[in-house]
Amino acid sequence: MEQGGNVFYQLVPLIFLFAIFYFLLIRPQKKQQKQHQEMIANLKKNDQVVTSGGIHGTIVAVKDKTFMVRIDEGTRVQVDKNTIAYLKKEK
Repeated sequence: MEQGGNVFYQLVPLIFLFAIFYFLLIRPQKKQQKQHQEMIANLKKNDQVVTSGGIHGTIVAVKDKTFMVRIDEGTRVQVDKNTIAYLKKEK
């Protein structure tokens, strides 16, 4: 009986550490990832975006897995949807 209680007290700190990691690291990261996916799903033509590579542009076409982004007059690039870092705020 003494051994079973001893194992429980050894596991309590590990459970406590996991709870701290979950609430401080895992949960906020999942929330941020969900917000990013929602932002990508709601992007549409004429939205101004910035890619993870730092390229600023305007979406001119939306495809299944990519966006066509105009970065200058006459210059368009096709980028993967997941490379969009954020939507620029309208002024």
